[in-house]
Amino acid sequence: MKKLLIQFSIAALALTMVISAFAQSPTATRQRRTSTTEEPTQANATAQPSPPPEVTDDALTNRADPTSEEASIVPYYNNFFTTYRLGPEDVVSVNVFGQDRYSKQGNVIPPSGRLYLALIPEGIFVNGKTCDQVAELIKKKYEEYIIDPQVSVSLDRAGSYRYSVIGDVGQPGIRLMTRRLSVTEAIAEAGGILQTGSKSKVYVLRKQANGNLQPIPVNVSAIYKGQAPDAVYLVPGDQVVVPGNSLKKWQTLTSFLPVLSFARLFTGGF
Repeated sequence: MKKLLIQFSIAALALTMVISAFAQSPTATRQRRTSTTEEPTQANATAQPSPPPEVTDDALTNRADPTSEEASIVPYYNNFFTTYRLGPEDVVSVNVFGQDRYSKQGNVIPPSGRLYLALIPEGIFVNGKTCDQVAELIKKKYEEYIIDPQVSVSLDRAGSYRYSVIGDVGQPGIRLMTRRLSVTEAIAEAGGILQTGSKSKVYVLRKQANGNLQPIPVNVSAIYKGQAPDAVYLVPGDQVVVPGNSLKKWQTLTSFLPVLSFARLFTGGF
């Protein structure tokens, strides 16, 4: 009997220790805390439901300020059009606010560089001028017929700015510059540099005021590797030259071998 009583006491003590350890475990504590915090939340939600937001995130995105969007665009894209000098084959539109008879859309600038509009029979010479400068000239002409005319000139299509890419590229030739281009972008539009082209010795020929062409070296290989910035931008009339590398020289040399072999027949060679 005494032995049985001792075994019962030991079992009760062990059960008490297990219950105490379970009560102090982090899992049980988290479960109790979760249950206690969820109850008032559910009660508050039942008592005072929160109204849905009046403006969603998508709506806020769609209401973005246009001026801020324009300011976030890469500056050189805006600068290209604000400083663009008009020339032959450019297409511009003239808008006179509230005066449709004086407005004219899709004007292709002829080689003479003169833009002809209503009540301006002599035309306006626009070659080498920006759109804002042309708008100011048209405004002065129309002030004789309209009180405080509001004139705007927009560039619809750029056709006078051109550049060329020559040398060891996929598609050499002359192209239109419809936006400001870096040297690497111009090379990419020309099909990229061939295996026989030198990426480290690319240069740009730019015409100076005295008429001479000045070479501007561009290490395209370093730009591709992230070791140099892509900071050389083209101006109208630039020529991007991609010279050949050692492989190109070797191919040129081997192309003369059949000719030399044929010439040995007439020189007594073997």
